[in-house]
Amino acid sequence: MQKSMDYIRKISRRYLIFFKWLVLAFIIGGVVGSIGTLFHYAIDQATTFRINSPWLVFLLPIAGILIVFLYQLASQTEDISTNLVLESIRSSKHLPLIMAPLIFISTTLTHLVGGSSGREGAALQLGGSLSTFIGERFHLDNDDLRILTMCGMSAAFAALFRTPIGATVFSMEVVSVGIMYYVALVPCIISSLLGYAISGYFGVQRTYYELKLLSSFDLLTLIQVVGLGILCALLSILFCKTLHITHKLYAKFLKNPYLRIIVGSLLIINLNLIIPSNDYLGTGMPTIEKALFGSAHYEAFALKILFTALTLGAGFKGGEIVPSFFVGATFGAAIGPFLGLSSSFSASLGLIALFCGVTNCPMTAFILSTEMFGNHGSIYFMLIIAISYMLSGYSGLYTKQKMMYSKFRPQFLNQLTH
Repeated sequence: MQKSMDYIRKISRRYLIFFKWLVLAFIIGGVVGSIGTLFHYAIDQATTFRINSPWLVFLLPIAGILIVFLYQLASQTEDISTNLVLESIRSSKHLPLIMAPLIFISTTLTHLVGGSSGREGAALQLGGSLSTFIGERFHLDNDDLRILTMCGMSAAFAALFRTPIGATVFSMEVVSVGIMYYVALVPCIISSLLGYAISGYFGVQRTYYELKLLSSFDLLTLIQVVGLGILCALLSILFCKTLHITHKLYAKFLKNPYLRIIVGSLLIINLNLIIPSNDYLGTGMPTIEKALFGSAHYEAFALKILFTALTLGAGFKGGEIVPSFFVGATFGAAIGPFLGLSSSFSASLGLIALFCGVTNCPMTAFILSTEMFGNHGSIYFMLIIAISYMLSGYSGLYTKQKMMYSKFRPQFLNQLTH
């Protein structure tokens, strides 16, 4: 009788925990999904205004000064970035609420004046800080706050990119490579789907491209994809190293944040004047779409790396994932034909391979490939993801991301990426 009662209590406790996370996930998904949708439209409007007013790029120094001033006004002089979000999930460190409005405003300003950055870093910071604040209001303990932070990340990512499954897995996979936080699966998928639904209701378009991709298995194509995967792994290391080194050089030679962001602004403006194209300003989504449909300049991937490193290293805000999409897609479209692949197919492969190489998230990368391009070519996507993941080594965009296991031996590692 006692055993039966204990068993009933265990079952009851599971359902209570489930309903607790059901309620919390709905709250997080609703709040973060709504603000994430607003953020999407703010970035879209800023980008449209900048494209219609090319002279706005000359306001980079003013926007930069304003961004530094806002962070100092809020007494947030330490490195408030996606790294802080990842660190908070592994520790008892709480994310400040001020992080949300700061990253919202500063990323919008960055895109308004043409800074080369993405938006997912801002989304993760928005979702993480808002969910932490809500969790603190419910007096959740540190363990529950970590799960709630992942919920917020999923909801924001899903609202912006409208890839709900990828958003769910990314927040569980990116923190500690080699360990998937399955304890967060139910709340993350619920908050992600709600964020996805809210952004869809308000007209945010799904990130999906109808491409003609190879679906049948062919040995020659396999060899060609392996070749592209090796090159993409090397490129992902170059991308991460360039961003990290540029950030260190700025910090070493320009210790004053105002001077740093002014110098960075002037470098971007002059580089943009030298290159007769505005393709490398902002997110570069139109160029990504052109590459996916087979058109890209050979030098585009290198120039995007340079513009992004100068922008983010100087102190402008945003993210690195959309620029990695740009780099991977344009590199694939340009190099693929030399390997015997169609430019469109190799662009899609390059986009996913670069994402995997810089984030160290192979499962998310595969899911994104199906959400963005459908199920065609899944064999080749999985192959290039595996190669990029292994050969990119222990480099990564986020220096607070932990590599829990070796990529080359069945060995516990527990070291930060570099």
